[in-house]
Amino acid sequence: MDLTLDPEAIVDAKPAAAKHWNKAALVAYLQPRVSGVDASLQMTKIEGGQSNPSWILKCKNKSWVLRAKPAPASQLMPSAHAIEREFRILLALQHTSVSVPRVRVLCEDESILGVAFYVMDYVEGRIFRDATLPEVPTAERRAYFEAASNVLSQLHQVDWRRLGLSDFGRHEGYYTRLIKRWTQQYTAARLAPVDAMDKLAAWLPLNIPEGADSAHDTVITHGDYRIENLMFHPTRPEVVAVLDWELCTLGHPLSDLSYSTLAWHMPSGVLRGYCDQDWQSLGLPSEQEFIAHYAQAFQLDTARLRQEWPFYLAFNFFRLSAILEGIGQRERAGMASSSTAKEIAAMAQGVAKCGWAIAQGQAPRWDV
Repeated sequence: MDLTLDPEAIVDAKPAAAKHWNKAALVAYLQPRVSGVDASLQMTKIEGGQSNPSWILKCKNKSWVLRAKPAPASQLMPSAHAIEREFRILLALQHTSVSVPRVRVLCEDESILGVAFYVMDYVEGRIFRDATLPEVPTAERRAYFEAASNVLSQLHQVDWRRLGLSDFGRHEGYYTRLIKRWTQQYTAARLAPVDAMDKLAAWLPLNIPEGADSAHDTVITHGDYRIENLMFHPTRPEVVAVLDWELCTLGHPLSDLSYSTLAWHMPSGVLRGYCDQDWQSLGLPSEQEFIAHYAQAFQLDTARLRQEWPFYLAFNFFRLSAILEGIGQRERAGMASSSTAKEIAAMAQGVAKCGWAIAQGQAPRWDV
């Protein structure tokens, strides 16, 4: 699900090898719609997530990013790889306080390239694949987390009704719907029942905080908000673009916030956490400090937030475990796009155990 726009991510990249893509047709389509496109257009595949593959387009001194569906619509599930939703949310956020790449054109005519695609501006900046920010001086790392928290708060304060997004998702019942959805996903994907997941599936619906399913608290949620999906200024702790909006919808703000704090509860390695590292010596804020920074900007009742926090964390661990079970199912079927899919999927049970421990007010253990 990664949308990588930084030059350093283009490692050993080669020009797009999709022979069925007609570059002349692409140029003819883009020329009247995107200023600066001409016959000198060059395409370079961006390595990284394969959910919606992306290419850098370059003409002389101008660059863009083309984001495409992986296959024609007839070969995809109706709601899968919805680049149309990505384009719509990026377009809606263009003139808000949330930094996003400027989108230029959405093409749903599959006769051009064989798949639907959209084009947005290339953004210069840095993406940190390691959320401990080893590329940044230790004393400066906290400022990057504070910038990330500020942008998340800004997103959640955007007036989605004014932006014409009232039909972008349901306005109520967010947790009830998603608990049901991820329970179904887990049940369909699992090899055998997972005790912690079964317990969470029963516990979560009964412990949704009061008002959390109401329309009153509905905001635009990113769905995958973490350091790796933010592009920072080349030299400053400033978010210049929020990336990867594939899971964006209308939902509850604390689902985004709690998801962005999972790293404090997960180990390093495949899960990219730092619960087994000395985050203080790394110059990182604590989870409580990160939450408090967001709560101040969003004007939340911190006492109530502390009381309800185990639910929001447990919900996201449940969601993540169900996602990992799905990855395992695709790996067993030979459909995984990542070489590490088997290793990633193997973490599903540990993630579920962590979520259940948190739901019970216990400290999770990753050594059992």
